[in-house]
Parts: sequence; C-alpha cells; structure tokens
Amino acid sequence: MPLYRQVGKLPAKRHIVFRNEAGKLYHEELVGTEGFAGVSSLVYHLNPPTMVKEKGKPYSVRPKISIEDNLQSRSYQTFNTNSEDDFIESRKIMFLNDDMTIGIATPKKSMTDYFFKNADADEMIFVHKGSGVLKSMYGSIEFEYGDYIIIPRGTVYQFLFNNEDNHLLIVESHGPIETPERYRNKYGQFLEHSPFCERDFKLPVNLETHNEHGEFLINIKKRGLIYPYIYETHPFDVVGYDGCSYPYAFSIFNFEPITGRIHMPPPIHQTFQGKNFVICSFVPRLYDYHPQAIPAPYHHSNIDSDELLYYVDGDFMSRNNIQKGQITLHPGGLPHGPHPGAIERSIGKKETKELAVMIDPFNPVKIASAAMDMELEDYYQSWLDSEVSINEK
Repeated sequence: MPLYRQVGKLPAKRHIVFRNEAGKLYHEELVGTEGFAGVSSLVYHLNPPTMVKEKGKPYSVRPKISIEDNLQSRSYQTFNTNSEDDFIESRKIMFLNDDMTIGIATPKKSMTDYFFKNADADEMIFVHKGSGVLKSMYGSIEFEYGDYIIIPRGTVYQFLFNNEDNHLLIVESHGPIETPERYRNKYGQFLEHSPFCERDFKLPVNLETHNEHGEFLINIKKRGLIYPYIYETHPFDVVGYDGCSYPYAFSIFNFEPITGRIHMPPPIHQTFQGKNFVICSFVPRLYDYHPQAIPAPYHHSNIDSDELLYYVDGDFMSRNNIQKGQITLHPGGLPHGPHPGAIERSIGKKETKELAVMIDPFNPVKIASAAMDMELEDYYQSWLDSEVSINEK
C-alpha cells in the first residue's frame, strides 16, 4: 500500500533509543519486502519478535498437478466443494504457475488457536460469502461481502468470522500486489481518472497491544510447507508502527466503472497488478451509448495470457448458464467470446448488474487436482450454435 501512515507510539527518529515509562527498550523490527528496495514498515514491539520456544514438524500443502499443459477452455463450480473447519485445511489451490496461485477457501471456524503467516506470497482474498474481522499486528479490519483484502507477505494474522458460511477467492503472488501504476502519479497519489481513490480503502484500526507470555502457535507457510512455530510472546505486542506495508481492504462496490460510447477493452476494469498478472473488477454499470453499440464484448484471441473469470453475482451478459461461484478458464492461444445469442441479447440494453473478478496470468497456469472435482464437462463446446449440455462430472 503506497500510503504512508503513523500509528501508535513512535520515537522521533528511526533506529534510536525508544523506551517505555519504566525505562525498558522497545524492540524495533523492519518488516520489508524485496530486500530493502520494496515497501516496508518499522514496527515497535514490547518483546523481541524472535523468541521461539518450540518448532513442530513441517507438513506439505503443495498442490498436486493434474494438467501440466492446458489448451482447452474449461469451467469449474467452486461451490461444489466441502467446507472445512480450519482455515488452512480449507484452502484449495486450483491453478498455479511460477508467479502465483489461484484457489478458494471455505473455512467454517475462526482462527482462535493459532496465527498464520504467509512467507511465500502476498495474498489477495476476495470475500464472496462471509464477514468478520482480520486481526494483525497492525490493527483490525472489518470485512464483508465484496471486499478485496490485501495482505503483504510476512504479515502475522488471524481471521475471525461472524458465522460458518464463508467462501473466499484467494490469489497468492510471489511479487507485490499493487494498485495499477497508470492510475498513480510519480508521488504515488491516485490520479483524477482512477476508478478509485485513497478514501475508498479500509486501513487497519484499533491497534491492540498484547503483553502476554505463554505459548503462541504461528503456522508459517514457506515454499509450500507449513512450519508450526511456538513463540514465547503474543505476536500482537506492537505499540506503534510507521511505513507503507500493512494489510488493507477495498470493496468491489467502490470500484467506479469506466464506460464509453462503444465497447471498452478489459484493462479499464483493472483493480490490481502483480508480477506477470492483473486482477480486474466487473461491476454494475451503464452499457455503451453509441446508437448502434453492441454492449457484448467482441471475440478475443488472448495470445499472451490466460483469462480466469470468477462469477460473483448478477447475470453475466456474455455467457450462458453461468452460476455464482463459477470460474471459467480461457487459455492463451485460443479465441473466446460471447456465447451463442449473447450478442443479439445485448443490443439495445442499457445496463448490467453483473459482478465478477477477472484474473489474467501472463504465463500459462497449471491445473491442480483440487480443481478436477469442480470441473463442468464439455464447456469447451459451449460456443456451438446448438445447445450443449454442461453437466457436472
């Protein structure tokens, strides 16, 4: 997050003596990314963040690859999966390449007996179903349906859910997840033509400082393994921090769509960028207003990227038989476009209520075994003029 902020107690300068009222030193920690070249925050703890009591045996959460090389349009119903009590166990990676993973999570229980840290990747967690609070050493963020939650790698956090009905879309990125560079000036401020601005972001609030000793389990993800570490002190023992690295949330409902007289290209929907991928938001909007406009998109031959669309709500006007929670994969190298009848249906329409998240990886994705049970058959034939039945496997 490029917004610099100061929260809690801080010394006058960085890297100088900083004591509490009793004369005890606070412990300064630089939480940085990309070595010393990326965004960072300086965090001040009551206790050293290094006090490990025990470490457990690591276990693998690496996805098994079912399809290494794919050149077929496919579709998946992510609601066709069983919920799990545990947050980590509920995470199912469906697609991956060297830059990122894409998957879902359907946790029923809050993270009350452990903390989690992803040391592999930044995370984008889109809330399709559920609400609650994300707690971290930076404070708390209340989240709800439609929120994108961005969590920088290395952040220790807990998800506390309001109920058991939760469905999350998760992207893990091995590089930073950022807002689009073209919407920011050289100082990092959002420009006037940006589809959102600084006021739209939910930042951590209510910094809580826990001065607690005991046994605190942090499950750390690194290179596809979970390492259970037990620390002597509570990880949320922070009295203050400043910098630009911390979790934040952005509601898809705060994305202001860009429209035109004729059909606008997909980059106008871009919301985030990562290393070799983009994330876009399709939101309710007015259609094109040229008197002979065709609101449905033209056919597109996406040579240089795969396209994954996650359908959230509303009637996605360019597709037939699309349900909430469905993901379509259109691989680079094949043209895709509106389903039969969609172009004619769109002519003369004034607006759409569709809601969807699009992820475009610039390198081909592999398909993990967790996706196979969710796949809908014969989607690749769904552009035939005759109606093709798409049944669950």
